[in-house]
Amino acid sequence: MTEQQNEELFKDLIAKANLKQDVYQNTLAVFNMFKEGVKNTIDSLREKSVNGKHEIPFEFKKRGDFEIEMKFAGDILIFMMHTNVFEIPRDHFVMRSSYVKEDPTRSYCGIINIYNFLADSFKYNRINDSGYLIGRVFINKDMHYFIEGKKEIGMIYNNFVTSEMNHVSACTIVESAIRYTMNFDLLTPPYENVKEVNVFEFISKMDAMSLKTGKRLGFQFQADKEEVNNMRKFKEL
Repeated sequence: MTEQQNEELFKDLIAKANLKQDVYQNTLAVFNMFKEGVKNTIDSLREKSVNGKHEIPFEFKKRGDFEIEMKFAGDILIFMMHTNVFEIPRDHFVMRSSYVKEDPTRSYCGIINIYNFLADSFKYNRINDSGYLIGRVFINKDMHYFIEGKKEIGMIYNNFVTSEMNHVSACTIVESAIRYTMNFDLLTPPYENVKEVNVFEFISKMDAMSLKTGKRLGFQFQADKEEVNNMRKFKEL
């Protein structure tokens, strides 16, 4: 490698590293905006719920440096920041915008995922229960953002060209996530899917608290294939 090539390599490396650090710092700043928005929302809802008909839980919890939890009624939302920076795939719709074409480095983004879980899944340690990714927020070096997600979240916040993140935007996203979660109800599964269970599955799964529950599952037995196969072999002896 020549001296010139070495110098060019160094410049490219530093430029890419600085870009990713800029994106990371912006993503961390947005995560802190979500943290503040979640805490303020929970405090407000808790205050309004005083002297209500039932005691409704409204809780905020910091689960780590990059993860926060908000609990409201029977639901939990978890905001989780990924510590790496990603480039948007070439076939993604935002890559066709003049905004990205003018400056390809705008396609490098940090991600904050928003998950929805049932509160009882954590309360009763139902480790086989399902959670759902209801949205993921992409933030670039310019503090522009868009969201991939469900209904109220993804369909509204998808203008990468003009949407700039700030405290108001973060609070609006938190409120939209709560509203979507409220309308994302727990459904009972089809009767035919749950009408039959053998004794081995029932005893072993109840002992392990492995009745799997999720908003689009309702509840269902998840038979461990290895256990069932072992039982079949035992019956054949």
